[in-house]
Amino acid sequence: MRRTATAEPAGSATTVRSRRRFARRQWARRWLAWKYVVALLVLVGLVAGAIWAVYFSSFLAVQGVRVEGVSTISAREIRDAAAVPSGEPLARVDLDRIRSRVESLAEVRSADVTRQWPDQVLVTVTERVAVAVVDMGGRIRGLDDQGVLFRDYARAPAGLPRVQTQGDTRSDALREAARVVGALPRALAGTVDHVEVATVDQITLVLEDGRTVEWGSADESAQKAEVIAALLKRPAQTYDVSVPGQPTTSGTR
Repeated sequence: MRRTATAEPAGSATTVRSRRRFARRQWARRWLAWKYVVALLVLVGLVAGAIWAVYFSSFLAVQGVRVEGVSTISAREIRDAAAVPSGEPLARVDLDRIRSRVESLAEVRSADVTRQWPDQVLVTVTERVAVAVVDMGGRIRGLDDQGVLFRDYARAPAGLPRVQTQGDTRSDALREAARVVGALPRALAGTVDHVEVATVDQITLVLEDGRTVEWGSADESAQKAEVIAALLKRPAQTYDVSVPGQPTTSGTR
């Protein structure tokens, strides 16, 4: 007796296909999740490697110090003062401490310290500039506009006024004298032989022809300079502009 083939129910074939699609979707989701995990691990590894390379390895270590802005002080003196540790990772170098060490030099007004990748430290220096010289017991020293004594001269440079002090002259009086000298117009400064400093409010200009100008303190120096320019046309030995609104003269020549 011949058997007849029985057809597979349609619902059964549909179920198989659905299961296959479900399995594929599950596999795709798992693979996507693993891709995210792998990508995250790679990213973490790259970041960790970068941190190690920058902060701990010798790949980006300090190999040299470049100095700019110097003329009266040598680059070697700046490097010695900076004391930048060679071989230390550049990212870990303490720039503020280097700047403080450089600025401790009397000749340095300010310093800027920056990293120059991949392996250099740049020190840019602003030097002090003398506006006058001070004779301190035979030692001729430069005085900048902040009243800082910062260098020695074998002889006083031409064009710089001399500041004469008493033995107990305080540093704040020197600062006032520096402010006065810095405020003098060029024409007036060219006639000054020296500046005598007793206290912060007892500053006197001694002119080349022997006349004296009682300046007082550095306050209102611009106004005092205008007043004395007109007052010097009058014949006198002493001119007092310590109170610029009420100038006086005394003595005859």
